[in-house]
Amino acid sequence: MSTASHPFPAELEPGLVTWRKSSYSDPQGQGDCIEIAETYTASHGLVAVRDSKNPTGPALLVPLTAWNAFATATAAGEFGSI
Repeated sequence: MSTASHPFPAELEPGLVTWRKSSYSDPQGQGDCIEIAETYTASHGLVAVRDSKNPTGPALLVPLTAWNAFATATAAGEFGSI
């Protein structure tokens, strides 16, 4: 399949990367949740983020430095209670 028909890079095709669900997800997986592709991050320096309820949908690619700044700010409560 060509990458033009997909909302994400070919490297993020299902089965080619390992997605990890947020530890804040409910055990049944029914809540709002994100997943990140850790193996993609390690090889590309970008954090691939997707909606766990839509695994074939688009993935957001965020530079690792921006993701780390976001995670740090979130942990510090800079966005309020999330």
